[in-house]
Amino acid sequence: MSLHVFLYGAGVSSTLDSPPVPTLDASARTAPRRRTRFLALPEARWALLATAAFLSALPLHFADAPGWTYGPLYAIAYLAGGWEPALEGLRALRGKTLDVDLLMIVAALGAAAIGQVLDGALLIVIFATSGALEALATARTADSVRGLLDLAPATATRVTADGEESVPVNRLSVGDELLIRPGERIGADGRVLDGTSEVDQATITGEPLPVLKTPGDEVFAGTLNGTGALRVRVERDPADSVIARIVILVEEASRTKAPTQLFIEKIEQRYAVGVVAATLTVFAVPLAFGADLTGALLRAMTFMIVASPCAVVLATMPPLLSAIATAGRHGVLVKSALAMERLGEIDTAALDKTGTLTEGAPEVTAVCPATGSGLDEDALLALAAAAEHPSEHPLARAIVVAARARDLRLAPARDFTAKPGHGVTATVDDRFVTVGRPDSGLDADTDAEADTDAGTDTGTGTRMDRDTDVEGGTVVRVERDGALVGTLVLADRPRADAAETAAGLTALTGTSPVLLTGDNPRAAAQVATATGITDVRASLLPEDKVTAVRELQRAGRKVLFVGDGVNDAPALAAAHAGVAMGRAGSDLALETADAVVVRDELVAIPAVVRLSRAARRLVVQNLLVAGTFITVLVLWDLLGHLPLPLGVAGHEGSTVLVGLNGLRLLRESAWRRPDGGRPRAL
Repeated sequence: MSLHVFLYGAGVSSTLDSPPVPTLDASARTAPRRRTRFLALPEARWALLATAAFLSALPLHFADAPGWTYGPLYAIAYLAGGWEPALEGLRALRGKTLDVDLLMIVAALGAAAIGQVLDGALLIVIFATSGALEALATARTADSVRGLLDLAPATATRVTADGEESVPVNRLSVGDELLIRPGERIGADGRVLDGTSEVDQATITGEPLPVLKTPGDEVFAGTLNGTGALRVRVERDPADSVIARIVILVEEASRTKAPTQLFIEKIEQRYAVGVVAATLTVFAVPLAFGADLTGALLRAMTFMIVASPCAVVLATMPPLLSAIATAGRHGVLVKSALAMERLGEIDTAALDKTGTLTEGAPEVTAVCPATGSGLDEDALLALAAAAEHPSEHPLARAIVVAARARDLRLAPARDFTAKPGHGVTATVDDRFVTVGRPDSGLDADTDAEADTDAGTDTGTGTRMDRDTDVEGGTVVRVERDGALVGTLVLADRPRADAAETAAGLTALTGTSPVLLTGDNPRAAAQVATATGITDVRASLLPEDKVTAVRELQRAGRKVLFVGDGVNDAPALAAAHAGVAMGRAGSDLALETADAVVVRDELVAIPAVVRLSRAARRLVVQNLLVAGTFITVLVLWDLLGHLPLPLGVAGHEGSTVLVGLNGLRLLRESAWRRPDGGRPRAL
């Protein structure tokens, strides 16, 4: 079953006839987890049957009981443990490839053919048990990822002209109105039309406390409603929701392989053919010099077993897939094993500014009434917010938000007009109010990263640049009836964890991150100072960011680029590894990046780089362990006498060992913050 089908075709309905009032305890605030049981896997059941039959036959065999008492039990062990790998091996052979599973079956049958039935059965049992453990490891990795996906409900309550109806969430459309009852999970990304409630968003944004939602606020699919009822308008198709993006990214990751794995698979066939040729040689040469047939065949079968590359094949993917699962649990969606491997290779970090190192939205940082205006800070802010209230410009929204934060009363505005590039005018309390001036450079169509040399006359004879003043913000001039009554300063503040992230990346790479931004040099320098970044490159167009990344790469650096906007997509594609900020990131940036930070926690970036490096170390460890076991066992068999049971135990033991070693990254301790703590789990 695909993860997408799992998400939208299964699960528990979100609608209840008599919804209980929820208590938002720890169990309710985490995604449901499903842990695969060992015996739920068919590989485990067959391995258990083979083991039981083998253990039942063993005492009879050693007690010299008649062959008919233990022979059928050995036959059951051979069939139960060997039929599936034999079938897979034959299918591979039909496709003109040689599977290592087939080598194991041939070796077991060869041992039985020369009277070593017990040794062959032991090989089958250990091989089947190893396969069952590998299947369990894969299932547990999938369980960890699936914990992310068990978030969205299967159904939602849609409000229609005729009343209410319960519909599958995949049939919802943009514009549909949903009723979210207390205790239900929200079925789609949308915006609150009516109602007030606290919504637990920890599974999506990582916020530790429920967030108050009122009309106009955004809500996400899969988040848990509190004690109030909400009416929500669907604003994003279910296939494009945050949860759906996670599903797509995980599916893509499961279908890709790391370069190391691809290299191993490329040589696996040649190696397997070489093992067969070497096995024939090990059998034929001693036989030609008069060796005993049984002894020569037994040595050859042992050689085939210990030389098989099972452990090598398993060395790469478990660590990388475990790392992907662990990163996903903590809100970082790595798109592929290739991407996970690349994240650990970076030695230089390049960061965007607005929306990445900063919040990406302006805030009022200073309210400055003009002398003689008769207004204090609250009165000036309320006047400006009243005039700006009808505007959709980011600066206008920031001013209104600041006024609401102070619980200021906003008078109604009449005759509102907004002129792009000049500001707004309105009549407030029968006074003509202007926020911004024709020469102020306040462009309503310009985003937060736009650079301009236009300025603002502060009324003191000093013309201040739009993008900076002594506090490093955007200056907005407020006039009433043509007279200056004050100015507001707005700034895009650095994220709280920006400095910690920069320090973490510096510690990992040995060099300070590079700040690449389209903003002006002064604004860029202020953010760099606040975050401890020393290499600043400002006023860059999208192609300039790509050029900067490629210059670093030509200098021999492997660059990690972190961004969020459409203008960052080219640099994300050009970098050795790209990470997009997912909560407000553009679709193009999310599609281009190798990994997405779902909840915009910056410190997750150095954490995932460390996790990738840990995965790469485990891959190297596994290859060394596998190579050492194969070398020692092969030399032992060729130069001495390696008993078949010991060869089987050594070969299969190394396979299980590397598999379990790769799963170490599923532990919670594998994910740590730069300060030694642990970010909140998603």
